[in-house]
Amino acid sequence: MNEIYITTSIPYVNAAPHVGFALELVQADAYARHFRLLGHDVRLQCGTDDNSLKNVRSAEAAGLPVEEFVDANADRFERLGRQLDISNEEFVRTSRDPRHAACVHVLWRACAENGDLYRKAYEGLYCVDCEQFYEPSELDDGCCPEHGIALEVVREENWFFRLSRYGGRLLELVEAGELRIVPGHRRNEILALLRRGLTDISVSRSAERARGWGVPVPDGEEPSGGEVVYVWFDALANYLTGLGHGSDRALLHRYWNGGERIHVVGKGISKFHGIYWPAILLSAGLPPPSSIFVHGYVTLGGRKIGKSAGNGIDPEGVIDAYGTPDALRYYLLRHIRSGDDGDFSSERLEAAWSGELAGQLGNLANRMLALLHQSFDGIVPPVPNSEFVQQAARLPGKVAEAFEGYELHIGLADIFEFVGEANRRFTKQAPWADAKTLLGHPSPQDRKATAERLGACLAEQVYGLATVARCLLPFLPGSAATLHSRLGIASPSLYRDTLVVAGVKAAPHAVLFPRRATA
Repeated sequence: MNEIYITTSIPYVNAAPHVGFALELVQADAYARHFRLLGHDVRLQCGTDDNSLKNVRSAEAAGLPVEEFVDANADRFERLGRQLDISNEEFVRTSRDPRHAACVHVLWRACAENGDLYRKAYEGLYCVDCEQFYEPSELDDGCCPEHGIALEVVREENWFFRLSRYGGRLLELVEAGELRIVPGHRRNEILALLRRGLTDISVSRSAERARGWGVPVPDGEEPSGGEVVYVWFDALANYLTGLGHGSDRALLHRYWNGGERIHVVGKGISKFHGIYWPAILLSAGLPPPSSIFVHGYVTLGGRKIGKSAGNGIDPEGVIDAYGTPDALRYYLLRHIRSGDDGDFSSERLEAAWSGELAGQLGNLANRMLALLHQSFDGIVPPVPNSEFVQQAARLPGKVAEAFEGYELHIGLADIFEFVGEANRRFTKQAPWADAKTLLGHPSPQDRKATAERLGACLAEQVYGLATVARCLLPFLPGSAATLHSRLGIASPSLYRDTLVVAGVKAAPHAVLFPRRATA
């Protein structure tokens, strides 16, 4: 058993959450559930980035006090996690968690003691939406390459971090795979930045420009007038806040110093996690992340969905419409490639729900269970050692390979390829004909042969569906648990738990994925 710590990034709370961030939540949750089923000691953390200037300006535009505005939106992000059935052990709000400022200060002082913080006057082009400075060569027609907006000219004297000191070491870590960045094209982007050479970065802001909102620079180190810690230094530290860095360090020793450390982040912030964050950790004498999984953007008509773009789709509304989070979880995990951009549409979501979940998996389960109760009173006959059963037994290994390669969409595709084969086999064997024969008055010899043939058909289908249910647990936890219950089998706590279906009594058939009512 290994200790594995998984985190999502923490989103700005300048507006309500959209389906783009739901993608990150369900990816991280699928990994957490998968590793738990493998028997590992897993801790999943989520949270919100409360201390950005972007939040402050959005509050001002809304005519609300910053704290009130931030709390209301942070509540919605935390609620979304519950609605999506995210299994996180920790949720850190950087403005409210009493541990967070202490953690930031401990991290800051460690970098200072290592000689990596110094004062410098600076002028640069700043994007508030990105919360970062850009070089003129990085701009797109003079605008932010990410948000397409004009940048602000900022002139300040701030604290700087000696990022340039760590370029060589980071390059070694990424090239050796000790800092694993997937998919490969995101790793190549980080390598290109490292080989180009790093420049030092500002890690504080004037309290005046930040409207006094944020974590103050530690006492004794700020100039007159005061400064706050730069939002990215502040935000990245949240990964240690939830482990008690600066307070109770037991969880830190268990999961960060002694375990595997996985960040799930969007491509727009891969540089912060693949370069800035590991450099800060090295400066502070802490291990860098083990792996960074970088997903793409959810798009709408090919355009990135975003709070600032004003084209966000409310995930709460989608969940309410289907009465379960698994419709949205399935779409995001199956129909958007894990490491790439993918388009969202209500029509494709409905097609996935009605055509794949209900039409393939749900329909097969309903037909099979109806025949099982009609012919065997719901008791599963002995399972044959057929090629189909052997094919089912190979399915968990294929899904595990998809997790290892950060290709969750392939894992679900493999599962539903098997479901499709199960449907074809069920149709070809036409067990309803044998069930009808048994309702008649066949000879004892015909009855025995017919019952054995029907029993073998239904038993292997139960075994196949039980395997599918087990493989779906990380992806669709609610639906997978329901399918286990319908089959009369307890959901396993581990993948390796023995799968026994012969002799169990399945529940009467019921609709697993009900058709959605339309207006």
